[in-house]
Amino acid sequence: MPAPSALTIATQSVQRLVKEEKYYRRELAVQSERVKKLETKLEKEGDSADSNATFVLKQEQKVADETRAVFAPLNERIAEAVQRLEEQIAAAESEDGPADEITKAKDALELAKAVEESPAA
Repeated sequence: MPAPSALTIATQSVQRLVKEEKYYRRELAVQSERVKKLETKLEKEGDSADSNATFVLKQEQKVADETRAVFAPLNERIAEAVQRLEEQIAAAESEDGPADEITKAKDALELAKAVEESPAA
């Protein structure tokens, strides 16, 4: 089996980063929901809430904040991978590279650009 081309490697890199970004968005949504539930529970219980509930809320908020902190460096990595992929697509088109690889690369590029345009969490 021949080694993958630079275009294939760049395409797979972008696909992996986009998948990772989607995973973190889902994780953030779950964490945010947990925080909301805990806040609601604490509001209902008021002064009768135990100190452990407050601690758990702070821990869940910390986890959500840590997940949010992942997005800035991840988006930078996606932007760098997109730039490399665009360069590889241009090189492959100028060299009449395999059409199926170019198509896959352009599809991955569209996915990555959609991620870049989506609002930050």
